[in-house]
Amino acid sequence: MTQDPSRGRPPLYSQIDVTQPAYHSPVASTRSSESEVGGLLRQLLAGQDRQNELLEELVGQISSTQRQRSHELGQWKQANPRLAKNCRAAAEALGKVQTEFLDSLTREIGDNYENLIEGEFMLNEFVDRFGPRMAHLNGLLQVLSQLSAVPNPASAPNTP
Repeated sequence: MTQDPSRGRPPLYSQIDVTQPAYHSPVASTRSSESEVGGLLRQLLAGQDRQNELLEELVGQISSTQRQRSHELGQWKQANPRLAKNCRAAAEALGKVQTEFLDSLTREIGDNYENLIEGEFMLNEFVDRFGPRMAHLNGLLQVLSQLSAVPNPASAPNTP
């Protein structure tokens, strides 16, 4: 028994209907398209309005948190004026230390540029040696600077 190879396989060619569909008025089609576009634009506008409302709420929340933090920091500075002054002196001194540290770091990079590019071990060694110090130094400077900063009268919170 021989089987017909064309059985079980879809035909290679199919029929395509190329006749023109029933006539639709271009005016009616255009009006429905304009109506759909208008509806979509209204939905987009409503979505943007909602997004703007949410952004305004977010800005308000962040602003109130920042005002609260600034107020608390101001109270701390008033309660500890001597410590705030010492923080300012320490921040200035540590800023000079940071400058020296950055100078040695940049010299190290300049002296070992090729080795840092070519050798992953050397790059990891460099990052291990300078990275944590830089991160901790920056963190300390940030804290000392915030605790010692002179309050800006223009951005001071309104106290009732």
